[in-house]
Amino acid sequence: MALVVIVVVVDLARYLASALFNSTPYNFLGATLLDIFGLFLSVLIALEILENITAYLKNHAVQVELVIVTSLTAVARKIIILDLKQVSGVSLIGLAIAILSLSISYLIVKKIHT
Repeated sequence: MALVVIVVVVDLARYLASALFNSTPYNFLGATLLDIFGLFLSVLIALEILENITAYLKNHAVQVELVIVTSLTAVARKIIILDLKQVSGVSLIGLAIAILSLSISYLIVKKIHT
């Protein structure tokens, strides 16, 4: 998993460098910026998954709160890079339900642990 994190970080750096040097200032704020956000969030998701695996190997228990936060980050990444012209209304409703259910489950887990 650490190798995956390194590969994603290198890919992000390569894409960012090529986007900065090869695009015009007006073009950079379009799809390029969304691609960079998507790659950056992929790095964060990979780091959170690595943390999940590390915590499981140390404690032999799944940290539910961390899994839910990782899932919320993954859904947020999906929404950020989503092209609304290509997505149906049913998919948007599904994403909304996923966010709502993950948020409620996070609140329940947080309430139990405090």
